[in-house]
Amino acid sequence: MDHTETKFVQDEVEGGAVHLNSANRIRNKTLRRAQVRKDKRQKNKLKKAERKKRKDAGLPKNVPKTIDNMREKDDTMLVDMDEEDQLELNLELERDELSSYFQRTYEPKVLITFSDNPHQKCRIFGRELTRVIPNSVSLYRNRSGVKKMVKSAIDKGFTDIIVINEDRYQPNGMLVIHLPDGPTAHFRLSNVKLTPELKRSHKEISKHRPEVILNNFSTHLGNTVSRMLAALFHYEPEFKGRRAVTFHNQRDYIFFRHHRYEFTSGGKVRLRELGPRFTLKLRSLQHGTFDSKTGDYEWIITDKRHDLETSRRRFYL
Repeated sequence: MDHTETKFVQDEVEGGAVHLNSANRIRNKTLRRAQVRKDKRQKNKLKKAERKKRKDAGLPKNVPKTIDNMREKDDTMLVDMDEEDQLELNLELERDELSSYFQRTYEPKVLITFSDNPHQKCRIFGRELTRVIPNSVSLYRNRSGVKKMVKSAIDKGFTDIIVINEDRYQPNGMLVIHLPDGPTAHFRLSNVKLTPELKRSHKEISKHRPEVILNNFSTHLGNTVSRMLAALFHYEPEFKGRRAVTFHNQRDYIFFRHHRYEFTSGGKVRLRELGPRFTLKLRSLQHGTFDSKTGDYEWIITDKRHDLETSRRRFYL
């Protein structure tokens, strides 16, 4: 690169205009990298000045367009409901199968089981769920069918059944059955991280009932699914234990996290993840208890993805 070309690039930047491709004219690798860093600093400086100018003028912040905030509105969404629709929803919630959960006398009793001959990670995952969900027990199914387990669990006073399925030694599915009258939800299970696999996780878990946090379930279907997940835990948490269980829905993926929080001297909150960690994706929601042949499905996703994925901005929960 000759002296004339170098001087042209310097004058172009020092003149106040930042051209992202100005460094492409420089053949020397060291000088080219230095010019890229200089262009980037200049670009960030201009962005900072523009933000300050908008703030001084009292203009709102620029909100980037994302798939979440560009979501297509659905007729079943619970936000911005009028008074008549809200009254109809309240009456429906008082009469559905999960209404008993919202009575203070309700005490869940959860049975956690597996597919036949579960492998190590699946068994450990089931045991960790018993630490998360109070008043739960993990048992092997001993080749019993789901319908037979449902009948036996009702006789023994269980309120819910969780069946953990697996494929290639990894948990890949979860069936949640609310007893005695349903509904039944089938989830795809992914990204399972056990407590020993998490960095800086804490194995000590108190026996206090955790708080349940349900985020971003904004449709009628999402409301039913969130109520089913909440019914696995006690209605009244024990705040003394400072445990929090979170089900966060984002783009129809439900992310599960389990934390213990504590307040610092400065008034801030510090979180410590207790584990496990996993992600759920709803595959079907069925009225009543499990019946794969004659069951009445409220919502189901088929093997053909284009049947539901008509738009990247359309979500169902």
